Amino acid sequence: MILVDSSVWVDYFRNVASKQTDALDALLEAEPVIVGDLILAEILQGFSDDTQFKLAQRLFDSKSIATIVLAGREIAIKAAKNHRTLRAHGVTVRKTIDTIIATRCIEDHLTLLHSDRDFDPFVEHLGLRSLV
Repeated sequence: MILVDSSVWVDYFRNVASKQTDALDALLEAEPVIVGDLILAEILQGFSDDTQFKLAQRLFDSKSIATIVLAGREIAIKAAKNHRTLRAHGVTVRKTIDTIIATRCIEDHLTLLHSDRDFDPFVEHLGLRSLV
């Protein structure tokens, strides 16, 4: 399964053409994708227009998108360990949420669709699978 990061969803809702948004468009037609609860909050809080908010919420309520809980105690501890591992490699992770997202994907063997360079060290050093 493929988890889609907010970096792709934001571009998708803004009609930004990219390899990632094209991939998301194709995935939505072909198979269910996953969104994390924290990612869902990030996306929906970005809408200033009520109509657009409701349209996006309907899309996320559809059967083509499954929502998962990203953290919890076990993932939080593993995310902290991953953060420390990357720091030992000289990498400073800028956002805790990215560490949680990457760790959930690594632990559950999910592929991450993103357009955020902050995930690159997770791919390079920790085996995160990335699409596009």
